[in-house]
Amino acid sequence: MAARTTDGTGRGRWPSGRRGAGRGLRPLLAAVTALCALGLVMGCSALGSSLRLVWEAPVDNGARNYGNGAWLVGETLVRSRYDAVGAFDSRTGKVRWEYAPPGQEHICAVSRRTAGSVLLIARGDVMNAGCSTVAALDLMSGRERWHTPRAPGGNLTETFTDMVAVGGGVAVLRDADEMWAPDDDLWTPGSRPAVSGTKALRAFDLRTGVPRWTAAVPEDCVPEQVAAGERQVVAVLACGRTELRLAAFDLAGGGLRWTASLGGRTAPAPDGQVALLSAEPPVVQNGGTTEGGQGAFLLFGEDGKAAGRIETTGGYGTIQAHAPALVTVADGRLYAGAEIRERKSYRDRVVAFDLASGSQVWLEDVAVAGGLRALDVTGGRVTVLADRGSRQDSLDELVVLDAATGEEKESIDTGSDVDRHKGELAGVLVYEDLVVAVRWGSGVRPFSAYRRD
Repeated sequence: MAARTTDGTGRGRWPSGRRGAGRGLRPLLAAVTALCALGLVMGCSALGSSLRLVWEAPVDNGARNYGNGAWLVGETLVRSRYDAVGAFDSRTGKVRWEYAPPGQEHICAVSRRTAGSVLLIARGDVMNAGCSTVAALDLMSGRERWHTPRAPGGNLTETFTDMVAVGGGVAVLRDADEMWAPDDDLWTPGSRPAVSGTKALRAFDLRTGVPRWTAAVPEDCVPEQVAAGERQVVAVLACGRTELRLAAFDLAGGGLRWTASLGGRTAPAPDGQVALLSAEPPVVQNGGTTEGGQGAFLLFGEDGKAAGRIETTGGYGTIQAHAPALVTVADGRLYAGAEIRERKSYRDRVVAFDLASGSQVWLEDVAVAGGLRALDVTGGRVTVLADRGSRQDSLDELVVLDAATGEEKESIDTGSDVDRHKGELAGVLVYEDLVVAVRWGSGVRPFSAYRRD
């Protein structure tokens, strides 16, 4: 069953500093709307359309910066947070089931995507025993299919980003070890291996939990992130605590296929500047994970050789790489929201790149002034949520582009402030005539479902 997801890694949030920028475009937009109504301007399809709110999930009264995720599995919307996973009927908002970890445990990490209606979670007593259990959650019933112990790490080395992954019928987890913690008094580069080989990456049958394999990572390396595809598992490794590598492992037996350097690192512990976006094809974001930071998307072929490099800044402007809701890998392409400054105003646009070469495929300007908020790639279309840029109405616009060419197909004045100025808009999920806003944070509604009329 196909499933789509928002990024729950918490890499950053979209800033609101550009709200209200370019208000002088409002009269121009109104004029264009009038011309479209008279049929004098091309490309004005669906200007009479709107979004109507049909249901919202209850307000989250508490939230943490871990355990968050959202997925659309068929007609079921699934939401994870630190203390529970819940499922909603996408049409009505009716609660289908809710899962809570046992005892005092929290959900500290979730897989980026689901497979076969199964979500992988890591749970445990975060403050004491750590993330000591990995479980497979059946998204049709809300029950655990199986669970297995995990070796947790210490506070200095344990990170929740990409701790577990699913793909190709397997569930993959990365173990940790207290001895991996950097200690200047006890450790010097090359003095001892960082991992014994018995604790690193382990794979299990996704449906039954039967162990499949344990991968032996290269000597002196520690896995920090893991992702799974249909043919291989990839992991970001910290080696010698000074170098980062990308490694690929065979899905069937866990054998090491290749490694590729990602360059040096500035800190011995994870610094949050690297994000593993895709296993097939392998895509790593290096830098640019904070607002204003420079970075690049590194592309690799099936043999581990560099296939291309997409800078976060180029002729297309500045890719909003710090906002996970504006960067998506789908169907062999990377789609991203970008902005470029022209004189005293900004122009917002969507750009698509080919992941086999890193070359730009298309670039489409989006007629908004307040900044892009989120995008979704589904069924050959890119759906973009954007702020119209007016301080007076604070309303958003929905623009639909052809994923192959970038041609605009629809432009809808939503009549709503979907972003809500509160909490983090983690993304949008599109299902048939529904557009679902996904949010993180305390005091916000995690789901708001709108129907296109």
